[in-house]
Amino acid sequence: QVQLVESGGGLVQAGGSLRLSCVASGIIFTINKMGWYRQAPGKQRELVASMTSGGSTNYADSVKGRFTISRDNTKHTVYLQMNSLKPEDTAVYYCNADLLRGSYWGKGTLVTVSS
Repeated sequence: QVQLVESGGGLVQAGGSLRLSCVASGIIFTINKMGWYRQAPGKQRELVASMTSGGSTNYADSVKGRFTISRDNTKHTVYLQMNSLKPEDTAVYYCNADLLRGSYWGKGTLVTVSS
């Protein structure tokens, strides 16, 4: 059993910053990949950023240069530093962890960026 708990969402002004955190707990040997997805109203869920246990990263084109993903493997924690936020970043952000036995999701945290 794996549980993901996100924190750090909230309301910010355009141009502001926010840092999301996600902690994985449970029976875990190795988390191969952790990442962040988001879903805006009327749109499908999309990848924001991900990082493998080896440090390889992947970013959506829309957030490159503004968002930074980091990971603490010993704590099974992933972070998303969000800078220069735009109204179009408004969405529910979900934490994801891929293990050998399957993929797990957090409940999501709402990020709202006002203009």
